[in-house]
Amino acid sequence: MGKTIGPASDFFRLRVTHLDLTEELEFDWRDDVLWRTPPSEQPEERDVWLVEALTIEGPEVVTRLRAFEDPDDARDFLAEVEEDLAELTKSQFESAWLHGETDAATQTDSL
Repeated sequence: MGKTIGPASDFFRLRVTHLDLTEELEFDWRDDVLWRTPPSEQPEERDVWLVEALTIEGPEVVTRLRAFEDPDDARDFLAEVEEDLAELTKSQFESAWLHGETDAATQTDSL
């Protein structure tokens, strides 16, 4: 049986994940084959960086803490959460970040 109490850093790790949400065409348009015209605009490029907490022991559980459109904002937020990860116990970290008791944990941007 694994540990159930201790420093949060013994139970969780953090990561920043980059998602490319650009909606591109899934195939090439050919005027001689298709009966409708291709879209006139290029797809809007959209990148999102997710800050996530992952469990270390047992089955990997990923919890999204927040999404950002700017990678520097994501790294700054990651540094803030890493400080808490180093200082808090497992239960304190879960209460603060994984259960939505802080403004930062409850604020999410829609993807």
